[in-house]
Amino acid sequence: MQVDVYKIDGSLSGEHVELDPSVFGIEPNDHAIYMAVRSYMANQRQGTHKVKPRNEVSGGGKKPFRQKKTGRARAGTSRSPLWIGGGSIFGPMPHDYVVKLTAKMRKLARKSALSYKAKDGAVVVIEDFGFEVPKTKQVTALLKALSLNAKKTLLLTSKTDQILYKSGRNIARLDIREAEKASTYDIVNNQVLLIQKSAVPVLQNSLTN
Repeated sequence: MQVDVYKIDGSLSGEHVELDPSVFGIEPNDHAIYMAVRSYMANQRQGTHKVKPRNEVSGGGKKPFRQKKTGRARAGTSRSPLWIGGGSIFGPMPHDYVVKLTAKMRKLARKSALSYKAKDGAVVVIEDFGFEVPKTKQVTALLKALSLNAKKTLLLTSKTDQILYKSGRNIARLDIREAEKASTYDIVNNQVLLIQKSAVPVLQNSLTN
């Protein structure tokens, strides 16, 4: 599968890049994508929610009133869950929400997501570029030249580029990731994949090795 390579001004460079069909052309597995997205979102949860059960609420060591002849229900502590200021019954306690996946399923999910994007014509390859200083205007102009300024776009780079990241982090519809670190959620949560030319082999190697 060949795709054209674009320049940063939006014109065609005349070059082509071959997309590996074992990465961009497989039969997508919807369940693998579902599990990968579920795992990603579950792993974002901190799980620090907590209430105090009756044994953790301070006070209540003294019997509030005598056992008999008060006309009230007997009570041994003012920290009973039935009382205001008492402990909570079966409240949330700290725990993690981690959903683990095998490496094989994670790869299958990413390949499936990439194959969907390639099938929909939502993969755009651009020549390698970089900036000397962070400038959001330059990234905005690039997206406009490619007619991507109105679409949620995931830009994949071959390596960490802090200047490029700082240039695009304030653009609401743009996410920037290293190619080999982009998750299934990142791929499906964006409408278009904008991939730097040098990032294509990096992405493909991370899913075929």
